Amino acid sequence: MKLAMNLGTHIITLCPLTFRVLAPMVDLKEIVMAENQANKLKGLLEKFDSAMLVTHAGEDLIRARPMLIAKVEDNCDLWFLTGKGSPKVHEIESNQQVGVVCQDGKKVCISISGRADLVNNRRKLNEIWKEQFKVWFPAGKDDPEIRLIFVRGEEAEFWDTQGAKGARYMFSAVQSYATGEKPEIKEGEQHAKVKLEAI
Repeated sequence: MKLAMNLGTHIITLCPLTFRVLAPMVDLKEIVMAENQANKLKGLLEKFDSAMLVTHAGEDLIRARPMLIAKVEDNCDLWFLTGKGSPKVHEIESNQQVGVVCQDGKKVCISISGRADLVNNRRKLNEIWKEQFKVWFPAGKDDPEIRLIFVRGEEAEFWDTQGAKGARYMFSAVQSYATGEKPEIKEGEQHAKVKLEAI
């Protein structure tokens, strides 16, 4: 996974095996934390089969609909399938800024902001095609109406209270109720903001 992280005037490019520092005086601990958060985001995304894709439907209007996730790229970019006559196609043509939301009850929530491109690429379609897509495209992947939606993530945020993390949060919430203070949230573990950029 590659990740660009802005630290004031410092820009760092992260790769799976190496760090390339483009500015001096950067805290290595922050670099490692940023990569860990990006890896965690990808791991959470890959647990979801579907997501809500949010588009601009006109002046002061937004529209959201559930979509099957066709593929999660290593840098957390996303692929979806749609028909070329779908309203979401016209909405993306008018405004490429989109949002993607995944939620599993109170356990996991992911929000991604980015830009969407409409793609007509048969090779990529063959790569990401899943049999469940035949529910919407009975003719299969050879259906000429199919278009791909490629969402290039710009920023993401996640909340994760699964397992022991959830138990710790509930304990913190009970303490907060008793003391009147806000519950402690472990930044980078239970919650994080991730700056995404395809390199």
